[in-house]
Amino acid sequence: MDSILELQRRAHEELERLEEAIVEERVTKPKGHKEKLLQDHRVNALLDRIQARSQYLLSLYQDADGSRKAEIDAITGTSDFSEFYSRLKDVKDYHRRSPNVGVEPMDVEFQNRDLEREEADLEAMFSGEEGFGRYLDLHVAFERYVNLKDVNKVNYLKYLDLFDKFDTVPMDTKRTPQYEEYLVYLKTYLEDFLARTQPLFDLKTVQHDVVQGFNADWHMGSVRGWSQPTYDEEDDEAAALFCLPCQKQFTKKTVYDAHLTGKKHVKAAAALLEKGVNSITPTLRSTSRHEALVAAHSKLKPIALAERQIKDLVRILSAQRDDTREHVERKQTLTTDELIADAQNDDDDQRVQDADEEEEDEEEKIYNPLKLPLGWDGKPIPYWLYKLHGLGVEYPCEICGNFVYMGRKAFDKHFQEWRHAHGMRCLGIPNTRHFHEITLIDDAYHLWERIKTGSKGDQSKADSMEEFEDADGNVFNKKTYEDLKRQGLL
Repeated sequence: MDSILELQRRAHEELERLEEAIVEERVTKPKGHKEKLLQDHRVNALLDRIQARSQYLLSLYQDADGSRKAEIDAITGTSDFSEFYSRLKDVKDYHRRSPNVGVEPMDVEFQNRDLEREEADLEAMFSGEEGFGRYLDLHVAFERYVNLKDVNKVNYLKYLDLFDKFDTVPMDTKRTPQYEEYLVYLKTYLEDFLARTQPLFDLKTVQHDVVQGFNADWHMGSVRGWSQPTYDEEDDEAAALFCLPCQKQFTKKTVYDAHLTGKKHVKAAAALLEKGVNSITPTLRSTSRHEALVAAHSKLKPIALAERQIKDLVRILSAQRDDTREHVERKQTLTTDELIADAQNDDDDQRVQDADEEEEDEEEKIYNPLKLPLGWDGKPIPYWLYKLHGLGVEYPCEICGNFVYMGRKAFDKHFQEWRHAHGMRCLGIPNTRHFHEITLIDDAYHLWERIKTGSKGDQSKADSMEEFEDADGNVFNKKTYEDLKRQGLL
């Protein structure tokens, strides 16, 4: 059995080695998004190990069984040399039994890493839609949302804009168990996504602050959309639909009358009689209505808290949410073959990005005070070339969401790109060559009306120019011929 003091020494050494390993990780600049994720997860694993070893070391210092005190007494007593030789004998016996056991420095464990296994674990951590934590995958939450009662049916892109806007959900829907299950799933997914993409983020502290702030607002009745309920004491009709034994307010008389014969109501009424309540006074009814209203409102507190927590999580993940919205818009304008090619391009772009960042680390910072575009060699292009191509001229496009294109070449090219195609699709206008150079929404609508009007005129002109001949050799235009034939005159 190892000495308690030796176990403590090894635990202290391991803590120091772990701290050094974390420092080495943090001083190394990651190359790209994937490398940063791997580094954060490695540091998080080291921190978890530090916490576990610290708990173990603390238990040794607490000395619940008194073994540490007994060992200290043994080596500090009068028989210190006998204890020394006894331990020396144990050490020699161990090496005699195991003469070829090697000694591996503790820091070797942290230096030798299986990068292939780490990358495989990271890839298995995210779905294909999440793109290594770049985008949110809310398709399951979206399916649950659209199946809720009395909610507006929207598409997935619109859902990405409003899934944290709970004011649009009716209060009757919020009282259903399906809505509570939806909130629990959405909150759990966002917490899990945050833990996978930002493992070093202190989520527990943030959640504690959110709960504390929510409890204070709930007590004051200032939670948005969840104010304290009130009732009109002069509303005799509502008062007549309140069941004192069941402590429940009904809204329909038919439902109220039907529940009077139920077992639950009969049992509650009997319990009320046992308490000595033989008659219901207006004061007792008013007090009971208020207590029942407060109790029913308190049952909804976990739902309101979940909404507050989801809003805070969305605030933290705002960048991923914006990237997800743009990614979905872009995918909707692509065909199946283009989607496959785009997925391959994403992998290539990531590798290029990693290579570019590695080169940037090796090279010195380029002096570029005019913010000129970079050429093929990674250096700013000449200023005369910048002026020649008009790269300093801005071309805004209202159809693209007021996106600004720099230079005529980029402006001409964008009419066939996904952003402009998506904008035209939202307007309900085909993205044909007729609308080249059209950047304003009103102009696009006017031109589309002219094209539709012209196409109708061409069709009517074609009908009048086309001629038909009957059996007698009489010639008619298409419209007259079809009318006479329909009337049986031919």
